[in-house]
Amino acid sequence: MRVLLVEDDDRLASALTTALARHGHQVARAGLAVDALRLAGGVDFVLLDLGLPDMDGLEVLRRLRRVSAVPVIVVTARTEEREVLRGLRSGADDYLVKPFRTVELMARMEAVMRRGTRPMPTRDHVVSVGDVRIDLEARQVTVSGEQVTLTRREFDVLALLAREPGVVRSREEILDEVWGDPLLSASRSLDVHVAGLRSKTGRPHLVETLRGTGYRLGSTPLAGA
Repeated sequence: MRVLLVEDDDRLASALTTALARHGHQVARAGLAVDALRLAGGVDFVLLDLGLPDMDGLEVLRRLRRVSAVPVIVVTARTEEREVLRGLRSGADDYLVKPFRTVELMARMEAVMRRGTRPMPTRDHVVSVGDVRIDLEARQVTVSGEQVTLTRREFDVLALLAREPGVVRSREEILDEVWGDPLLSASRSLDVHVAGLRSKTGRPHLVETLRGTGYRLGSTPLAGA
């Protein structure tokens, strides 16, 4: 299996590369986030450290998840429960805290592979739901051909849901990615922005609420239908 090891510590990277190769894996190593994002498209598995010198690993994970379903295990020294939750909600398949034993890493990699791949994020720049057209690249939304003006965060919420249509996003996950703080879940910020999306588009079913779970991109019957 082709494994991308994203780790800026040369000593640890060397030890992990040797261990992975001993188990039959082909290893590519990246010490910078920019290299990790460039190389991730050509591998079968990613081991991702969060403490990278040029970008926080969670942001690397979010960017990767926008275009790839490759299995990812976060390998980091961060032990706080909040960091673990943020990693998993940002798209990690597992979270392993340093120091760890090689045998545990291999077992977790095998477990992730057995679970299978996650849904692939859409590669389309434009997502259409009913008469609503969401241009992810141009950051524009039209309804029946008429452009709708959204705030930056309203669009960010809609874009997060549109990248993986049908996938339910928890409140904490949306607040973490769009606001950068999952602890805002006690506020009504997200509710207000979702209400704004429904009102401005005139399509109340565009964003579906799953009580106690989160939100997903829904269906949008034509007005009056």
